Amino acid sequence: MKATDVLILNLEEIRRRSLIVWRGIPTDRLHWKPDDEAMTCIEMVRHVLEGEFLYTSMLELGKSPPSEDSPFKPRPFDDVEAEVSLAAPYHQKCLDLIASFSERDLVEKKVDRSDKGYVRPFGDFILRMGYHEAIHTGHMLSYLRQMSAPRPNIWD
Repeated sequence: MKATDVLILNLEEIRRRSLIVWRGIPTDRLHWKPDDEAMTCIEMVRHVLEGEFLYTSMLELGKSPPSEDSPFKPRPFDDVEAEVSLAAPYHQKCLDLIASFSERDLVEKKVDRSDKGYVRPFGDFILRMGYHEAIHTGHMLSYLRQMSAPRPNIWD
């Protein structure tokens, strides 16, 4: 198994578990948030999906994008399935891009985000992409607990 295969497997497993959690959000609670400064449930779903779109752009450019224009803005927040459907081709584009990298690319090519305080090799950056989504999946489980909603079992 190549390193890119492992990276893709990791991202797909994280997404699989995210989908289980996102689909477990009660539809009448999509706009719930624990406090005034937090994201709502549906905002967090979009944040993760849009984040993957932006991370893919950074891998393509090797740096932060010149703007954060995305197909997710200024769409209204509909529902989880609408967000996932919109993101599906961009998710596949991300996976295809990662699959195209050589072992050497993962180590030698860099994403320069000096504007945010770091420069990371592609392999490291791709792992951070997965970490970002996994963290927010944990956040969403916490939201579900706080709203006394059932929490899906992601530990299969």
